[in-house]
Amino acid sequence: MRILAIDSSGLVASAAVMDDDTLLGEYTINFKKTHSQTLLPMIDSLMNMLGIGPETIDAIAVSKGPGSFTGLRIGSATAKGIGLALNKPLVEVPTVDALACNLYDTKGLVVPMMDARRSQVYTGIYCFEEHRLQVVRQQMAVSVDTLADLLNEEGKPVILLGDGVPVYLEQMKQLLRVDFSTAPAHLNRQRAGAVAWLGRQYLAEGKTVPSYAHRPEYLRKPQAEREKEASGIAVDQIEKSSDRLQPSDYGKNDSYE
Repeated sequence: MRILAIDSSGLVASAAVMDDDTLLGEYTINFKKTHSQTLLPMIDSLMNMLGIGPETIDAIAVSKGPGSFTGLRIGSATAKGIGLALNKPLVEVPTVDALACNLYDTKGLVVPMMDARRSQVYTGIYCFEEHRLQVVRQQMAVSVDTLADLLNEEGKPVILLGDGVPVYLEQMKQLLRVDFSTAPAHLNRQRAGAVAWLGRQYLAEGKTVPSYAHRPEYLRKPQAEREKEASGIAVDQIEKSSDRLQPSDYGKNDSYE
């Protein structure tokens, strides 16, 4: 089975093609480009380099969230568009689970930390048993203090990875009472290859959705929605306001949250 994998859940944009248990190619970039600029050209370039056509793809694995609201929407729209055009199913892969797979068969606990702003992280707690990813605590949005408390309760060595690590490393040093280390540069960010690897397992288990049915999993409400709720603006007022928006207005104030 040949899988096209997409991850645009954070600052990294990544695409990969996996054929059965062989990663044929992976294109990853993390440098000052928006996903709307990079994702489709990356997929096109990757397929051209491999000499394969879109019609050879059996399924599309996509990082379903949590992560950047804008990034997830772009990745989801790209995956759905390709899936609808090719009449192929989508495989939804939790972002944090896939990130943990970068450290395959690591001993101890694997703990991704994606910066969710406001002193929070998107995270989960994982380990590997019998060469398979095991979810100790499923992906969640929590404060750094809460994450440290959970890890101290587990009482096991920890490896941290993700873009939240450099942001909160000094804080974690103060809070953690267990041994911990951080993943090296080539393993500490999202990779479509990991999405493809986990997606292949899901595909074998029949865990797919029709392209039209895919929805990102945000875990938190968008910042704009939270601010509207906090200000007490009535829902009907918000809807009326949104009806007056022009296409050029969308995305102007969307944050990485």
